[in-house]
Amino acid sequence: MLKQRLKYGSITGIIIIAGLLSRKFAIIPLWVGDVLWAAMIYFILRFFYPRAPARTIAFGSVTISYAIEFSQKYKAPWIDHLRHTFFGRMVLGDTFLWCDLFSYSVGILLAVLLDNSLNKKIR
Repeated sequence: MLKQRLKYGSITGIIIIAGLLSRKFAIIPLWVGDVLWAAMIYFILRFFYPRAPARTIAFGSVTISYAIEFSQKYKAPWIDHLRHTFFGRMVLGDTFLWCDLFSYSVGILLAVLLDNSLNKKIR
């Protein structure tokens, strides 16, 4: 199980770096960061629950990603202030967009496919 957690932790770290870099270069479309963000959520959950079925982790990832996106419809001074910090912007986002839900779905699907591919090579 430690080997699996190291694998999922490493993948998460790589995704975080790629996601941050995607925000630094204007040539990379913003939706790429959203795809990576959702994939990161999948692999974070995978890290904590390495033996759970992929569909369970995918469902949890969709639930978390969509909940955070819909939470952007909630406007209050305290959370808007938090959203205007670097951490708040990266974790909570700022503006609700329907297309982000599609990006999250794509990111989670790609994460499941990568996860399945890596696990088949191990077996």
